[in-house]
Amino acid sequence: MSVAGTTAPPTPSAARRITGVGLATASGVAVAVQSRINGELGVRLADGIAAAVVSFGLGLLVLLVLVPATPGGRRGLVALRGALTAGTLRPWQCLGGICGAFLVATQGLTIGALGVAVFTVAVVAGQSGSSLAVDRAGVGPMGRQAVTAGRLAGAALTVVAVLLAVGDRLGDPRTLALAALPLLAGVGIAWQQAVNGRVRMAAGSALTATLVNFTVGTLALLVTFAVDLAVRGRPAGALPGEPVLYLGGPIGIVFIAIAAAIVRFTGVLLLGLATIAGQVVGAVLLDMLLPTAASRPGPTTLLGAALTMVAVLLAALSSPGPARPARPAR
Repeated sequence: MSVAGTTAPPTPSAARRITGVGLATASGVAVAVQSRINGELGVRLADGIAAAVVSFGLGLLVLLVLVPATPGGRRGLVALRGALTAGTLRPWQCLGGICGAFLVATQGLTIGALGVAVFTVAVVAGQSGSSLAVDRAGVGPMGRQAVTAGRLAGAALTVVAVLLAVGDRLGDPRTLALAALPLLAGVGIAWQQAVNGRVRMAAGSALTATLVNFTVGTLALLVTFAVDLAVRGRPAGALPGEPVLYLGGPIGIVFIAIAAAIVRFTGVLLLGLATIAGQVVGAVLLDMLLPTAASRPGPTTLLGAALTMVAVLLAALSSPGPARPARPAR
C-alpha cells in the first residue's frame, strides 16, 4: 500500500507496540537532556534563536555526511524523490521540521527562566490534545485511530500528572506567559511526528526522514535568525567553550529518527505519551541532580513523574486499531 492509499494499515503487534513505547520513553529522556543543553546555550548566547540555529545546523551537518555515506540513506533519497514525483508523498508532508525548529527555539528562549520541568508541562499540555486530534484525522502512517476511552484517559491523566509535577511553579504570572511558547510547540510536535512518519515510509529510511526534517528546520531558523539580526542586532553573548553544549543537534537526530521509525507501530498519541513520560522523568532527574535557579523539584514532582508512567501504560493497553481508512493526501 502507498502511504497515501485508502486502505487501512494493519494493526501492529503488541510486541512491536511495546518495543516502540520503550524506545520512545528512552528518547524522551534524551529530549529532556537536549532541552537543558539548548536552554543553557541560549543563555550563553543571550539569544534563543541563535542557539536553535547552532543546534539544528550542527545536526544537519552530521546528517549531510551520514546519510549519503550509508547505503540505506542513499536508497532513501532516491525513494523519496520518486515518492514526491509520483505524488504518493505530498510536499507539505515534508515540512515537519518547521515544528521541530520552533520547539528548539523555545528551548533556548524559555528554559533559562522556566526550568526543564515547567517547560515540559507546557509542551505536554499542547502535545496530548494535539496527538489525539492528529491520530483521529489520520495524518500519521497508521491512518485514523479511534479515540477510545483508554486513550482519552491516558492523555488526560498525563496532563494532570505533569501539572502535579510542576504545580508549585504555575502560580508565577511570568511563568504562565513564557509557557505559552512551549505550549504552542507541543501542539506542533504531534503533527511533526505524524508527517515525519509518512516521509519515513515513503523513503524507507528513518535517517532520510530525519535529514528532511533537519533541512527544513534549519532553513526556517535561518530565515527567522536573519529577521532577528535585522531587528535586534547580533547576539550579546558568545559561543561557549564547553563541547557538551553543542550536543543538542546530535541528540535531536536520535529523537527524530526514533520517532519517524516507530510511529507506524505506536500511533501519534502513544508515541507522544511515551515520549512525555521519558521527558518528565528526565526533567525531574536533571532538576534534582543538576539544579538551576529555576528548578525546585519536590515530592509532588516525583508523584507527577510516576503518574505519567501510569498514563502511558493505560494508553498502551487500549487498542490502537484504526477507526476508519486513512484519507488520501491532498
